[in-house]
Amino acid sequence: MFDGDKRIIEKMQPKLKRILIADPQPASARMFSELMRDIANSHIWIASTTERALKIAETCDPQVIVVELGDERVDGLGVTRKVRRSTWSCRKAPVITITGSATAGMILAARDAGVHEFLRKPYSMKDLLRRLEAVTLRDRDWVEGVGYIGPDRRRFNSGDYAGPLKRRTDGSETPYQQKINQALKIIRAAVAAAETDPQQAMRAMLTQATTLQAVATDFKLTLAASEFYRHLTKAVNAGARFSRDDAERWAKPMLAFLPKDADDRGSDAEAA
Repeated sequence: MFDGDKRIIEKMQPKLKRILIADPQPASARMFSELMRDIANSHIWIASTTERALKIAETCDPQVIVVELGDERVDGLGVTRKVRRSTWSCRKAPVITITGSATAGMILAARDAGVHEFLRKPYSMKDLLRRLEAVTLRDRDWVEGVGYIGPDRRRFNSGDYAGPLKRRTDGSETPYQQKINQALKIIRAAVAAAETDPQQAMRAMLTQATTLQAVATDFKLTLAASEFYRHLTKAVNAGARFSRDDAERWAKPMLAFLPKDADDRGSDAEAA
């Protein structure tokens, strides 16, 4: 290896000590585990079924999860979605998918399930190191929504896109305004799911209210986010159920700041 690779590996090693490989194919799982032991002397768990992978994820707190796609014995995207929606310590752990038959649809499905990186077989040591560097040394914002939970999906978007813009504000928003608008859209979607998916809706609303308090520059929005957060935490601490009407009433002062040309479908499916 080049000296540059050695320096990068040294930086990555503390974040690669516990690896879960969900792969029903013994040969490919063994090859990946041997490479990881060479790179970081990692402790490796190999799961050949979906159920085993989830049990290890729940109990062993892996730092990186590797899932095979395209084999019915392990539902790699199902594992990813379950981990993301869980309360486990590893719910935000980077997920790398591996497959020998990549299609555009498969890549998009992996992205939308909450995957960090995609590795196509056959892959080289250089390919693997690039993916590991991306998930350990390049922080990405975390999106806590209802329809989507995972790393900011804009990592997958092409900067060369030249198609039509969806909104008048596309291309003119500052990074702070993008973050504010995304938080507001996620809150709107979470409010709509307050009764159908209360646990994740609450988690999404609390996360986005905290984000708004941190990044909003308009005092009225900051105050509205603070009041919204107060209502939510009061309900949580009291163990009280709250209705969609309650959530809508609490969120209304904040959602007034959502741009009028923002998507009106009430979904956070496009967020990040």
